[in-house]
Amino acid sequence: MAKLFLSLHVLAAILAIGPITVAASMFPRLARTAPTPETPALLHKICRSYAYVGAAVPVLGIATGAALGVLSDAWLVVSIVLTGVAAGVLVAVILPGQSELLEPLEGDAAAVAGEEGDVVDLAAAFGGATGVFNLLWAAVVVLMIVRPGSTTGA
Repeated sequence: MAKLFLSLHVLAAILAIGPITVAASMFPRLARTAPTPETPALLHKICRSYAYVGAAVPVLGIATGAALGVLSDAWLVVSIVLTGVAAGVLVAVILPGQSELLEPLEGDAAAVAGEEGDVVDLAAAFGGATGVFNLLWAAVVVLMIVRPGSTTGA
């Protein structure tokens, strides 16, 4: 059962978290430079939709940890905490920030022209949140591979 959970966990991470990190990373630049709001809107939709699918990653990870008997290992506990922080950044900062940046882009041309500076300022400030989100996931991946203190020898 552990191999099934691990396989599903890795597949969910690749297929859900990967698209979110790419779309979230591309969003700030394209919110500033895209000639139409369709591309940033699509990236926001990808982040929002895949966030639901991404919820399977920690669920399957915990199931895998339970099946392997490593739920109390420090590397897994830290990974769970970092995953929770990454989810918090996504839900509390990235998705609302993307929505806020899309509002002036979806307005009429006169409003967009007047708010263009605001969009640039918001996008620049917002870019840091996506960097933090991506670094959190990078740390989780490293912990999943290195597993400090693991007795498997990997």
